[in-house]
Amino acid sequence: MSANPEVAYVTSKGRVVIPAKIRRKFGIKTGIRLIFQEGNGRLVVQPVTKEYISSFRGIFKLKPGEKSAVQELLADRAKERARGDRNIEADRRR
Repeated sequence: MSANPEVAYVTSKGRVVIPAKIRRKFGIKTGIRLIFQEGNGRLVVQPVTKEYISSFRGIFKLKPGEKSAVQELLADRAKERARGDRNIEADRRR
């Protein structure tokens, strides 16, 4: 927490002017989207900047030998299809 917090007021239309010092520090410019999250009695405002989006790069990168969710789904479907084919073949033999 900052020792000298910045203060802003909400207008009758629900608008808030973010202080210039905060806008500069966090790269908030015209057209930047803001995410509002609440938790533990606090409101957190996260600007969606290029840097914020870049921070997600690689979070879903697979480890060596690991299968993607799509690969696992395709393998499961292939097993189900093979099981169904065996059941059909067994029924034909009867």
